[in-house]
Amino acid sequence: MSLNAMILKSAFAPQACASAADLLTRDPSLTAFNDPRYTVIPGFCDVHVHFREPGFSYKETIASGSLAAAHGGYTAVCTMPNLDPVPDSPAHLSAQLDLIRRDACIDVRPYGAITVAERGETLADLDGMRADAIAFSDDGRGVQEESMMREAMLEAKRLGKVIAAHCEVNSLLRGGYIHEGAYAKRRGHRGICSESEWRQIERDLRLADETGCAYHVCHISTKESVALIREAKNSGVDVTCETGPHYLTLDENDLQEDGRFKMNPPLRAAADREALLEGVLDGTIDMIATDHAPHSAEEKAKGLAGSAFGVVGLETAFPVLYTKLVLPGILPMETLLRLLIDQPRKRFGIPLGADFSVWDLNERFTVDPETFLSKGRATPFAGMTLQGVLKATVYHGKRII
Repeated sequence: MSLNAMILKSAFAPQACASAADLLTRDPSLTAFNDPRYTVIPGFCDVHVHFREPGFSYKETIASGSLAAAHGGYTAVCTMPNLDPVPDSPAHLSAQLDLIRRDACIDVRPYGAITVAERGETLADLDGMRADAIAFSDDGRGVQEESMMREAMLEAKRLGKVIAAHCEVNSLLRGGYIHEGAYAKRRGHRGICSESEWRQIERDLRLADETGCAYHVCHISTKESVALIREAKNSGVDVTCETGPHYLTLDENDLQEDGRFKMNPPLRAAADREALLEGVLDGTIDMIATDHAPHSAEEKAKGLAGSAFGVVGLETAFPVLYTKLVLPGILPMETLLRLLIDQPRKRFGIPLGADFSVWDLNERFTVDPETFLSKGRATPFAGMTLQGVLKATVYHGKRII
């Protein structure tokens, strides 16, 4: 058999490799890919996506979001809790679980909220949600009160669950909406300072050390965040972190006066991007997550100042990272696959079965948001020429794309 399988050597890979080899020889919909032109990769895992349902289905649904994920080679994702109702109790979480069971085409694992309605005032029913929530997060909002975060970490520790934190000090935001740097100053935009992120990470690392909680930092974007997490890891704190494809491949020099460049945290300075790359290479950063955050066209058509925060990323993540980091020799392919497959699944306990994707890594394409399966269209990579085209995605032995 001429299977050209680029499989990460990890605890997850052997089963995926065996499944791929079997299916590529006997499944009529896949046998055409049993050819050296194609590369087979175990299913990617994204621990930070927004599928907007229930509550905001005009932005995205479980059905459209999971199809978009499969279109990017993902076979497992974790959905954030800024929904309506917020999954802060078993009853509220069940509304999302029902939709997942009905509509998801891949493995979709929901987060439970840390606090009731994500307001940071009262601890959510973590115990009641522990069987169904992959972890706990108030994503979109930083938990402002130290005493509340300590209480949450102690309860998560008791339950054996991860606290995944969106780190942001509200008092330091000052109405900002892009990075407080050269571009903001030149164009007269209000900036978001780096301290608003790293200051809360600093606090939470101290609390994680104190409580012994398994702590995960969402979408880090600053050089200070990388340094703090590196130091905490070296001192034995149980911490992991993620960053996004856009933070690794873009910075404030790439900004345009367009809502598709507005996300939270914002694109930072070139020095921050370089520090993130160093963190990926030395193991400080454990995984890459897209923070896929779709909005309507109207919500993203109001420029940098007026548009909603958030960009989509599931359908472009691997080609962006492969083209911008692997092909130039910045990041080894094995390291990239570890960040997209092995480490997120290990940290959050997400198994890999007969799940893989098939790629032509030599084919080029131009990013056209109108071809996305997501309802969201806002991406900073629109119009960019990338290398690596998805040909098929298989989940639990069934071809999805």
